[in-house]
Amino acid sequence: MTDRPPLPPFTRESAARKVQAAEDAWNTRDPHTVALAYSEDSVWRNRGTFITGRAEIVGFLAAKWARERAYALRKDLWAFDGNRIAVRFQYECQDGEGRWWRSYGNELWEFDGRGLMTRREASINDVPIEEEDRRILGPRSEGERGPAFRLHAT
Repeated sequence: MTDRPPLPPFTRESAARKVQAAEDAWNTRDPHTVALAYSEDSVWRNRGTFITGRAEIVGFLAAKWARERAYALRKDLWAFDGNRIAVRFQYECQDGEGRWWRSYGNELWEFDGRGLMTRREASINDVPIEEEDRRILGPRSEGERGPAFRLHAT
């Protein structure tokens, strides 16, 4: 297996690059691509769901993106130390009944020496929104990268 730079210990710049790489991967909505960033035995808590290993990660993400249509995500670096990164994020999606949602959350990440995530803990809250209130319409353009994303509910 190859390394997944940037590698810990993180600097502000390398942590920000790691966060942007995660956002870019998740916006592909390809479970196999996303799972490559995690160790074979990675442990997750996603809301109230507990997941262990890449195979479970792939299954979880495939089911997630089957439910959450038009998924688009923004992640912002919150803090970092050594091999850990804290992230805040927002994403929007449409459910199977046509309702739009914005989800707000925080993630705690821990990495091994090869830059693979060994632990991910995500706390997430969902807010219904109207289609006209959407503001995350796809992956970030190069010009949008860097600044933190607004926290406002609408």
